[in-house]
Amino acid sequence: MPRISIFRRYHVARSINPRKPCVLTSTMNNEYSVDTNVLCKRGTLREAIAVLYQMNNPNIRVDSKTYGSLLQACAKHGSATEGKLLHAHIIKFGSQHDVFVGNNVINMYIKCGFMKYAINVFDRVPQRNVVSWTALISGYVQSGYGKVALRLLNKMVGEGVKPNQFTLSTLVKACASIASLEQGKQVHDYIIKIGLESDIVVHSALVNMYARCGSLEDARHVFDKMSKRSTPTWNAMITGHAQNRDMMEALKLFYEMPERDVVSWTAVIAGYAQNGYGGESLNVFNQMRKTGIKSDRFIIGSVLSACADLAALELGRQFHANVVQSGFELDIVVGSALVDMYAKSGSMEDACQVFERMPQRNDVTWNSIITGCAQHGRGKDALLLFEQMLQAGIKPNEISFVGVLSACSHAGLVNEGCGYFSLMTKNYGIVPDVSHYTCMVDLLGRAGCLDEAENFIKGMPVKPDAAVWSALLGACRIHGNTELAKRIAEQLLDMEVQISGIYVLLSNIYAAAGRWDDAAKVRKLIKDRGLMKQPGYSWIEVKKRMHAFVAGETSHPQLEEIHEFLESLSRKMKAAGYVPNKNFVLQDVEDDEKELSLSHHSEKLAIAFGVINTNPGTTIRVAKNLRVCGDCHTVIKFISLIFTRKIVVRDANRFHHFKDGQCSCGDYW
Repeated sequence: MPRISIFRRYHVARSINPRKPCVLTSTMNNEYSVDTNVLCKRGTLREAIAVLYQMNNPNIRVDSKTYGSLLQACAKHGSATEGKLLHAHIIKFGSQHDVFVGNNVINMYIKCGFMKYAINVFDRVPQRNVVSWTALISGYVQSGYGKVALRLLNKMVGEGVKPNQFTLSTLVKACASIASLEQGKQVHDYIIKIGLESDIVVHSALVNMYARCGSLEDARHVFDKMSKRSTPTWNAMITGHAQNRDMMEALKLFYEMPERDVVSWTAVIAGYAQNGYGGESLNVFNQMRKTGIKSDRFIIGSVLSACADLAALELGRQFHANVVQSGFELDIVVGSALVDMYAKSGSMEDACQVFERMPQRNDVTWNSIITGCAQHGRGKDALLLFEQMLQAGIKPNEISFVGVLSACSHAGLVNEGCGYFSLMTKNYGIVPDVSHYTCMVDLLGRAGCLDEAENFIKGMPVKPDAAVWSALLGACRIHGNTELAKRIAEQLLDMEVQISGIYVLLSNIYAAAGRWDDAAKVRKLIKDRGLMKQPGYSWIEVKKRMHAFVAGETSHPQLEEIHEFLESLSRKMKAAGYVPNKNFVLQDVEDDEKELSLSHHSEKLAIAFGVINTNPGTTIRVAKNLRVCGDCHTVIKFISLIFTRKIVVRDANRFHHFKDGQCSCGDYW
């Protein structure tokens, strides 16, 4: 007998006996589910739901399993419009109080990205069960609200609903998403208390959580207790070791695991890239391709993201070549990742070329190119791209305006920045968050409008946090305003901020002003509060290998050659008029010691290494974890002039492009 659609059966039944009650039952549902999937793929789910609306008869009803199948189809295919129509039908015919139907409606809205609607439905379900709670908790985790998800456990237990293994594994994922080891251990204790520790789903989630939180000893303890380990569990262990710079153990696990999937390979590939072993990363990528495992766009995106974090341009270019061979270059996810990688690796030319070739662009693509221009000091280009984004019909989001405001800040476009800040709220209804306020304070502060910046903070509708105050503190250092810096310090001390960089910045302001006693007091405070000063370090990619340098480097094999180079450079620079800026030496020592200290800054060591180990004319690309100091900025301009080199430096705030003794920032950074 040929298969007939459930809707066809309905119409046949109604034509035979229009008065006989007709129920769309779960017996029909198996065949119907297949039909629904076909309709979804063909884009005709709305037509299927329209049939339900044609059944406008009190004698006709749809059973819960049929509603469930339709809702699951909407969730699977992200069909929000059809899902809303179906929800309206459910309400019209009184099925909204059915807990099975309600749970499927919640899941549908979550999968379609409408978390607020899901919460509203959840609140109206009269008898919520463990599935209801698990769906809502999962939705919060997927939406990036891990802390909210964790708070729901107490409410759930308070209503007398006992969490199952899926609820608890989701809560463990919430701890992983916010990297909260302490809360993860609390959930683990609860899991042990109710006797679910041996469940494989829970075990896998715990391994992943501990690995992501950097507690590999705890992860290994849970991993070793597992009688059966899934591939994702092995992958979590490999990723954890790779991210914690233990590639030996990551590789050991990789070769021990019984089955490898594309995620396993990617963990090793990205791990090598993140740890500075570009050649090995590319080799493993090629090995993966030879095994017949095909990488998908998300895997390629994660590898490109690793290259972007390292500013590994040459490695990124080689992965780009593989992307072209794999046919993913024009994919919107991969294309956006390429734009981001090239921008963060210092080549806006390559980023713009990829952007121009992309047949389709979404908000991520536009945000990547706008933010890239901002970081490279191309403020007007960033604003032009933003206007083009609006003309293309792409609605800007919070990230878009962070990029625009940052562009204005780096380019000194104060009036334009104030205009866009107003536009964000008035035209697009975006409520500014701390990143937007920080950008505005940075914009005003860099421009020397310190009083305006302080008044802006005082007028904020929310309490300013440490990031906002530290932006103004940074401006105080640029403009040498120690009195305002002292007022800001009092605010930060009252807040008991646990960020060492803020205290170091304040100490440096005092040191630059020659107030050594005040600088010493702040440094004592750092010690008393148990804070660790982040050391300055720089890295450079040469021949697909990353080479890292710290200030006062003592262990590099070419250190003697590097020091000889810098001493020779110092003589040439002084002959050309260079005078060391000793204000950037933040210890109360003699002048000759200050000059020696300046010559050992990590960015100078990295650039010297690059000049020594690359051919004449090769562009030098260096990244630094902190802001480039003023003396180093001057020295790099001299190096670009003396050795006829283009030098690109990425520091904590932006990119600097040096050429012929000039910097792209125009000494405004």
